Amino acid sequence: MRILVGWCPDWSVVAGLADEQRSQQTPAVTLAGTVVAVCNAAARHEGIRRGMRRRDAQARCPELRLLTENPQRDARAFEAVLQVVEDLSPGVMPIRPGLLALRAPDRIYGGEAHAAAVLAQGVVESGVWDVRLGVADDLFTAEQAARTAAVQEHVIVPPAGSAQFLTGLPIEALLTDDHPDAPDLVSLLRRLGLRTLGNVAELPGPEVGQRFGDYGARVWRRVSGADPRGLVPREPPPELTSQVAFDPPLESVEAICFSVRTATERFVDDLAARHLVATQVRIEALCESSGAEPASSRSWLHPRHFSARDLVDRVHWQLHGMQRGSLRSGRDAGEVDSPVTAVRFILEVLESVSAHAETLWGGGADELVERGLARVQAMLGPGGVLVPVLQGGRSPTARQAFVPWGERATALRPLDQPWPGHLPGPPPAQVFTEPPSCELHDHSGRPVAMTERGQVTGEPARVRLPDDGWLPVTSWAGPWPADEGWWERPDHAAKTPAARFQIVTADGRAWLMSCADSWSLEAAYD
Repeated sequence: MRILVGWCPDWSVVAGLADEQRSQQTPAVTLAGTVVAVCNAAARHEGIRRGMRRRDAQARCPELRLLTENPQRDARAFEAVLQVVEDLSPGVMPIRPGLLALRAPDRIYGGEAHAAAVLAQGVVESGVWDVRLGVADDLFTAEQAARTAAVQEHVIVPPAGSAQFLTGLPIEALLTDDHPDAPDLVSLLRRLGLRTLGNVAELPGPEVGQRFGDYGARVWRRVSGADPRGLVPREPPPELTSQVAFDPPLESVEAICFSVRTATERFVDDLAARHLVATQVRIEALCESSGAEPASSRSWLHPRHFSARDLVDRVHWQLHGMQRGSLRSGRDAGEVDSPVTAVRFILEVLESVSAHAETLWGGGADELVERGLARVQAMLGPGGVLVPVLQGGRSPTARQAFVPWGERATALRPLDQPWPGHLPGPPPAQVFTEPPSCELHDHSGRPVAMTERGQVTGEPARVRLPDDGWLPVTSWAGPWPADEGWWERPDHAAKTPAARFQIVTADGRAWLMSCADSWSLEAAYD
């Protein structure tokens, strides 16, 4: 049996950029802590390499996009590639995100070269540009052949030619193995003067096992062209997409929601029969003017899992009329401008029902809160219930963002940036949406102001709060410069620098104040 391996390089970066809806030409790296674990071709063109520290990488390329490791994201994105390959040739074995293997389908497509070309074309059409393929007698050789291929090309190792093909490869080829002992073994082999896989294959097998252990013996068999690993194809996921067609097409949102209710119940019951639940579902609406292409398409998330009622609510929100009763989809979902011919439910994220099973004594307060939020959101719409999330920024106001409950937060400022001038901890307990004005005086009763050099004109002695009148100031700290966006103010040249100030009043409360032209309360501490 011949084995075909498909390799998509730098997959974690490819998946991360796709998740953020950024161009694949963007220089980007995936970080493991503060070290570059994976970098794409655009980043390598700027001189960035694996193992480089984050600060050094950003110094070489200031516009570098930093991505965090996310195995779930990588696996979810690679599922689309696996599906494409499975449609062309069943029996795919996913090795890890970005790497797959299957039995070389030579007879179906008229030879191994034609089969590799057909598979490469299918993967490219799915949106993955960089794919490389290799064919050999064993899994290790096929993977190394794929890694030596050019973009969208393939390398075919002749039958019984694995040992000869591997002979000239550098010893660093062993680092492609995910085994934790691979780096130490490669380092040891280098110190022994072994530079190629052929040098390792020339060693006597029994002595290799005695000197390097079981893992060393397995490596010796692989570099000798006798990899014992076989293919273990995955079980194709069940086809659980549901579609409801309307004949004649429907114009009323209420009629559409009523018509899909039975289908959503059957949809959820089918998942329950397989001990699965859906946490992310894509809803597509087809209309007369769009033909076979969806006129409205949106991916919906749920903080727990979807019920039939939840799916009907999402259909209603996506197609709810916004202007004169016309059918319009939700935010960023497209527009339905003619009667709807069908509604389609596509599963995007499935989880085991055991991960969402209720505990012995029920779900507790968290579950009650989630159910309450779901009811309120069903009445107010998807944007009616917002939850705060933390993002990068210098001020407390800039560090908070609000997203609809149940949706993934996107386009947030990264938390791992230095953000010079940000406030030290602890963070305030309450941030005012509209900062109320206040006054700050020194011991002589004169207003405290800021100089052009960012210093206060006197020591704060008392503050006038909006609802409490004048209170003595027992302690204070600051000022911290906060002159952000000064270039956007038309009269910035005549103004003193803005700053933030912390004070503690005599009643024990602590406040965060800001001063630009006048004093205002920005936040309160517990």
